[in-house]
Amino acid sequence: MRLFSKLCVAVCSSSVLFLSGCQHFSQPKQIQIAPQLQNENNFSLQGKIGVRTPQQSGSAFFTWLQQQDQFDIELTGILGVGKTQIQGKPGEVTLNSAKTGLITATTPEELLEKATGWQAPIMHLAYWVQAKPATPNAQVTSDEQNRLKQLIEDGWTVDFSYNDAQTLPNKLLLKQSLAEGKENRITMVIQNR
Repeated sequence: MRLFSKLCVAVCSSSVLFLSGCQHFSQPKQIQIAPQLQNENNFSLQGKIGVRTPQQSGSAFFTWLQQQDQFDIELTGILGVGKTQIQGKPGEVTLNSAKTGLITATTPEELLEKATGWQAPIMHLAYWVQAKPATPNAQVTSDEQNRLKQLIEDGWTVDFSYNDAQTLPNKLLLKQSLAEGKENRITMVIQNR
């Protein structure tokens, strides 16, 4: 379970995530950014994330505040148990929880690898939750309303689901194929934006 806790935290660290309707979460502290930098990469999300690998599975609630290239993510288990805080700015990413202590790295990808041994393009999550590809190399498929339905990018396939006519997804399913027909799977349900 310790590895899963680290994994959830690290997966979310790039820019990710979380809250449920019946639980109360405190808002992450505001990150000050220069007014000229205010643009599309500012968002706040709350929801639930689930991770399933061939070795383990689990879930957590998240609150994710993204302001440009800085982020603050809080992960908690059921009834607020196991709080983990992930914060990042260019050149410095930290993960702090009672179980793991403080882990630092220069990028979210490095943090994920330190915490779990996993390699994943987690910086892409900030784009994916906004229904955008992160690189020009992404293969994209749109639905009949011209919303991003699926993308394949850097070894991951991401399927997007939407509520009614909404333009931003309420659910993302991320899959990474592994050897012998196995896969890593991450499900993000966004309950509040």
